[in-house]
Formats: sequence, structure tokens, C-alpha cells
Amino acid sequence: MISRRDFLQVGMAASAMVGASGFGNWARLAAQQSLTQDQLLEFEMFGNISLIHITDVHAQLKPIYFREPSFNLGVGSNKGAVPHVTGADFRRLYGIADGSPSHYALSSGDFAALAQGYGRVGGLDRVATVVKAIRADRPDAILLDGGDTWHGSYTCYHTQGQDMVNVMNALKPDAMTFHWEFTLGSDRVAELVESLPFAALGQNIFDAEWDEPTDLFPPYKMFERGGTKIAVIGQAFPYMPIANPRWMFPEYAFGIRDENMQAMVDEVRAEGAECVVVLSHNGFDVDKKMATVVSGIDVILSGHTHDALPEPVLSGDTIIVPSGSNGKFVSRVDLDIRDGRMMGYRHKLIPIFSDVIAPDADMTALIDAQRAPYVSELAEVIGQTESTLYRRGNFNGTWDDLICDALLSEREAEIALSPGVRWGPSMIPGQDITREDIWNVTSMSYGEAYRTEMTGEFLKIVLEDVADNIFNPDPYYQQGGDMVRTGGLGYSIDVSKPQGERISNMTLLGSGEAIDPSRSYVVAGWASVNEGTEGPQIWDVVENHIRTLGTVTVQPNNSVEVTGA
Repeated sequence: MISRRDFLQVGMAASAMVGASGFGNWARLAAQQSLTQDQLLEFEMFGNISLIHITDVHAQLKPIYFREPSFNLGVGSNKGAVPHVTGADFRRLYGIADGSPSHYALSSGDFAALAQGYGRVGGLDRVATVVKAIRADRPDAILLDGGDTWHGSYTCYHTQGQDMVNVMNALKPDAMTFHWEFTLGSDRVAELVESLPFAALGQNIFDAEWDEPTDLFPPYKMFERGGTKIAVIGQAFPYMPIANPRWMFPEYAFGIRDENMQAMVDEVRAEGAECVVVLSHNGFDVDKKMATVVSGIDVILSGHTHDALPEPVLSGDTIIVPSGSNGKFVSRVDLDIRDGRMMGYRHKLIPIFSDVIAPDADMTALIDAQRAPYVSELAEVIGQTESTLYRRGNFNGTWDDLICDALLSEREAEIALSPGVRWGPSMIPGQDITREDIWNVTSMSYGEAYRTEMTGEFLKIVLEDVADNIFNPDPYYQQGGDMVRTGGLGYSIDVSKPQGERISNMTLLGSGEAIDPSRSYVVAGWASVNEGTEGPQIWDVVENHIRTLGTVTVQPNNSVEVTGA
């Protein structure tokens, strides 16, 4: 394998030419009002292999708005490192001009104003156009889907993932891996996987009873492209039974399994693989650590944490490529593989500006056919928003605040808890809120909105436990999404403290009183991992609340004080 020093010099120079400098040019192009599809797709072909990566689409077939996080804290060795740099600091780091297309695509500042100018992003018919353009350039390019594909919308829920399978099959990926797909239930997942015309990979998906690999999810697939043998190893989300309901997929066990990953890398190398690619749903920080633990990996295509970076990150001798979420980006990575070694790479994170990239007509027709039975339900207007609605970041977004307000009012609760999930498009002021918009941020197969009682002591345990899943300094113990969102409850969190000492100053916002550890509080929430949870579906709760309000205005949420960052 090429030395770290040479790798940095060759690889990063190539990325800077095509990646970062391409983003910098957009400001000038925008000023001339001349940003075009050809400029977005412009790429100087390099080497002999092309990888195309999409991930975390979350069933978003149509163009959307999507706001990047303004808050993304890193801890331990990742404190202050990308992707844990946001806003103006992020733009300075990459030389991104304020107000430029790259500002809008990659940063949260002035989101609503920039959205008015640059429009929606994503849409799998636009993604199809990009994929076809890359394949026209490099016909044997390898298209890889990082998972979280069959989840996250009204149509995906009502077709049990079939709409996404049909559309993705038309895109013709070569392999995929998994996370939220398993919440369709193991029987449905098996049914869909057995029908796929491409590889469903997961070196860390094991039979739970025997702790052995499964036939349904092979660990890797070998490809011969560009005169080179390439191995793609799948890495499903490691913490399925912790983050999602174990009872939905009891046959399977997961975990990082980096010892098995090393065995798989060694096995494919012994079979003649000259390039090893890991298609991962670990999350970025976990991928960074795994790259230093497992040797012999050339590229990790990173998913789960929805990060979008204009350049790959080097960890050991491995480049890590994150490609955003919700169909907002496509990554192209060209590799120069010679004599069994990676000699360099070129990379471009391609933003899917929906008003710039022309939709592929065949894909548009297919998408519309999937949606046709549900059009009237999807389009029904429930209310309007005067606020930017978003969900992204370590703590509450405005969509989360609205959901918590709905739980408090509709379920007559003192405190609301909403999961710290990352998926869900954004909305800008002045938009109608349709039923589809509500489902885009609530759709899941265990969406019951419970109402229960919890003591103040137990509430602190919940917050401490979730905080350790996010802010444990060892990435291998970061087993959740983002921080649980709270309504009616304020608190302070010191992310630098150890587990059990991060949460303090818990306050019942309705009265201003300190939370009493011995008192019971009425708590409403949703997405419980417990089997048999009862309550109305969260999308109905939110729809009723928005209908009552008519027009939504979400006030700034200052109920969480963060220190130690």
C-alpha cells in the first residue's frame, strides 16, 4: 500500500483540484447566474476505477429542502475535527464564500434566504441523471448504496419499502448495506433482499442464535473493473438492537466486529483484490476509528451520520468519503489502482440542485407511478409554517420542537420526549405543510405515541444514558443518534463529563420548578423500542396539532444549556 506521506500528497492534491476548488468556483458562477448542470458534473477522469456513492436517502423520491446542522459537537480526539465543524467555521475551513451555492449546500447559515434563491435539492430522478452521466464517462463505474433507503416517507411506509426497491432497482446499484431497513421486520427484509438484482452486504450481520454469518447477507462482493479486482465489503449499522427494536429482527445480531472485518479484508486480498472498499453505515467517527484498527482498507464510503464534506478525510492509509443524506449529494471517487496498490484518487461531492440538474424522464415516470395511488393523501394541506422547520444537530431542531409541542398538547403531558433521529427534510417560511411533510419527519414502523409516568430520577437516567451514546469519547460506544429532544423540560449538559455526571439543572418549564427526583411526571413520547407500546400514531398527533394551530410559528428553544464543548 502506498505510504501515508505519498498518499497525502497525491490524494489530497487531486481532491483539492476537483473537490474544494470546484466549490469555490460556484460563487463566481452564481454571481454570473450561470451555474449549469455541466458545471456541476464537470470532472477530469482519473485512474482506472470510479465509485459512485449515495447513502441515507430515507425514501425521499422528490426534491426537498434540507438544512445542514448548525450544531455538531465532537468529543475526545474528534473535538473540533470535521465533521464536527459547522457554520462560519466550516466555511472558513474549506474556503467557502458566504452566500455561494456551496454555502447553501453544505452549511446552515441564512438557510431560508438561500433556499429561496437556490431552490430544492435531491430527487432520485435528478440523481439518476448524475449516475447516468458518470456511467457515460466510465461505463463500468460501481454504484453503491449505503443504506437507510427503505425508510422515511408516507409511500415507503404504505408499500413496506416496495416503492424504494422499485426505484433503486431502476438506478441499478451494484450493492447496498442496511440500517432502518430492518425496522420493516425481518420477514419483510428477507422477502425484499431475496428479490434484489444486486448484492445485499453485511460482514457484521450474524445469525443471533449461532453467532455465525448469514447466507442472506454475504460479507463482500468481488468486482473486476478497469482491469482491476475490487472487493466491496458491507458494514451494516452495528447497534441495531440498541437504537431500534430488537423484537423486529430477533434472528440477527450486529456489532462492529472489526476482527471479522480484518479477516474479510485479509480474505479478499488473498483472493486477489487490489482495492478494498468498505460500504459502511457505521457513522463517520466510528469509521475513522475502524480505519486505524483494521489494516488494508483503501476507501470507506461512510453513512449513517448524514455528514457531507467537500473532501475525503484520511484516517491511517484509508480515505473516508461521507456523502450526505436525503438524496442531496452524490459522491464520485476515481481511483488509480496499479500493481495492487492505490496510487491516488480524485473526488467530487456533487450537490443535487434540483433546479439545475434535469430530471431523467424515465425515472420521473417511475417515481410518479409509485406515488400515484397516494397523491391526494400526500398533497392535503394541514397548515402553514412561518418558521424554518428542520431537524438536524445534536439537540432540538424546530421540527422536533413542533413534535414535542404536539405531544404536550394532544397527549396532555407535562414533559415530551422525541427521539434524536437525523432524518427528515426541512421547510422554509411561507410553505404549506402537507400530510407528506409530516410523514417525512415521523414515518416509522413503531410510531405509537405513548403516555406514561416517569420519576425525576428516571428522567435523569434516560438523559444520561442517551448523552453517553452521543458524547462518549470512544466512538465505538457512540451507539445512538442525536440527543433525545425534550419538550416542557430544560436542563444543562456538560459534554466533557463522564457518564452519570453530564446532566444537571433539570427544570419543569411549565412551572420553573426544579425536577424532583422522587416525583412522578406525566410524559408523552414516541418511537419506544418496547414491544406492545400503545397510543395513537405520532403522525396523527402532529397532524391534529397543526390543524388546530393553522399557522405554525416555532419560537427559539433555549431550554438546553450546553457546556464543555
